[in-house]
Amino acid sequence: MSEEVVRIDARGKACPLPVVMTIKALEELGGAGTVVTTVDNETAVSNLKNMAAEKGASVEVAAHDDVYDLTFVVGEDGLKGSASGEGASCGVAPVRNVVVQITSDKMGEGDEQLGRQLMKAYVFALTQLEELPQTILFYNGGAKLTCEGSPCLEDLEGLQEAGVKIMTCGTCLNHYGIADTLKVGEVTNMYSIAETLNNASLVVRP
Repeated sequence: MSEEVVRIDARGKACPLPVVMTIKALEELGGAGTVVTTVDNETAVSNLKNMAAEKGASVEVAAHDDVYDLTFVVGEDGLKGSASGEGASCGVAPVRNVVVQITSDKMGEGDEQLGRQLMKAYVFALTQLEELPQTILFYNGGAKLTCEGSPCLEDLEGLQEAGVKIMTCGTCLNHYGIADTLKVGEVTNMYSIAETLNNASLVVRP
């Protein structure tokens, strides 16, 4: 008996619909199977590949005439769940899932130049903390901080090397026309942003 193959046409669908539609189809397989999702932009391809890595699905990409077919394959156990910590050793204090959300290249209200200086100082201060955040989310104007010319790049690269996950909204990068200038971290989508915030034990917004 051949495995079920489900086809999803997500062309023209705005973020995060291609990811949401694909996850739903994969979950509805109820075990082993294949989902082929068709999209028409590279941001959607990147978001879907990141989702596959997080959920434990293999993915292959075939491009033709500005259209991308992504083939997702899952085993009998289906998608990997989001629960963590199974089999952890007793007596070890759990690590808090601290998420920092940065929505602007400035910190606070008032003078814009001062706001940019404060944001640069805040990102540097993060590198000095004893407990680093698990994830830093950048969206809206905050997306500019992970791109070429940002005064925060060196500190963000250091945080990434220390294990902090740096995620920037792909829709925001496209809106500001800076998608090709991303220098640190990965492109993400609104589904992953919502999931990350929902799973956080503490959300910090400077």
